[in-house]
Amino acid sequence: NRANYSASDITFKGEDYNFTLHNVKSIDKPKPFGIYYFKLDEITIPQTNFRIGYFFKENYTVSIGIDHMKYVMRNNQTVKFDGNLLVGGETFTTGNEILLAEDFLLFEHTDGLNYVNIELSRFDNLDNWLKFSVKNIDINLTEGIGIGMLYPRTNTTILGKERYDEFHVSDYGVSAHVGLNITFFKHFFIQSNMKVGYISMQDIRTTASKTDSASQHFTFFENMYVFGAKFNVFK
Repeated sequence: NRANYSASDITFKGEDYNFTLHNVKSIDKPKPFGIYYFKLDEITIPQTNFRIGYFFKENYTVSIGIDHMKYVMRNNQTVKFDGNLLVGGETFTTGNEILLAEDFLLFEHTDGLNYVNIELSRFDNLDNWLKFSVKNIDINLTEGIGIGMLYPRTNTTILGKERYDEFHVSDYGVSAHVGLNITFFKHFFIQSNMKVGYISMQDIRTTASKTDSASQHFTFFENMYVFGAKFNVFK
C-alpha cells in the first residue's frame, strides 16, 4: 500500500514537559517490490495488508484485517509551538516556532501504523453494465466501511531520552473504501482499493517510562493492490 496523511498537532507530555507541535507534516515509507512481500518473517518490512472474510450474503462480506502502514514525521521542518521547553540552552514558549531537528525529536510509526479493523463490504458485478463477457473473468465494484483499533510500534527519540520502540494500543480508527475487483475462475482475484479514514491516537508510548506519552489525530488516504482467493468452505 501507499498512504498519505493530513498534517496534525502532536502533544508530548512527561514529568517535566508538556508541549504541542502544530501542523506537523509526515510521509509514508514504502519499499520497492521484493521477495519480502512473500516471506512471513519479513512481511512487515514493506507496507502491506492482510484480510480474511466471510460472505454472509451473496454480495456482502464481513472481514477482519490489518492495514500495516508506515508514518514518518518529517524532520527539519519548522512548526508552531505551544508550551514551555528548554532545548540546548534555548527556551521555547507559546507562540514560538521550533525546528524539528533530529537531535530534538524523532517520531515515526514505522513498524508500523497498524490499523487492525473490521469491515463490512458490498460487491456488485459490473459485467452486464460494462457489456463485458469474457469467460471465467468477472469485474466487480466493491465498497464498504470499517472500524478498528490502532496498534502501532512507535519509534521515538525525544529530548535525548533513550530510544523507545514497542507495540502499544493507542486508540481507534474509522474508514471507508471503494475498489475494483477482478475475479478469475470464480475463486481467484486481484483488487485495487482506495481507502479514506480518520485515526485518533490519544495514548502513544514515547519512552520506557509510562509518564511519557504523545497524542495526535489525523486523516489518511490509502491506495492498495491485493490478491487473494475465495472458496465455499461449507461444501
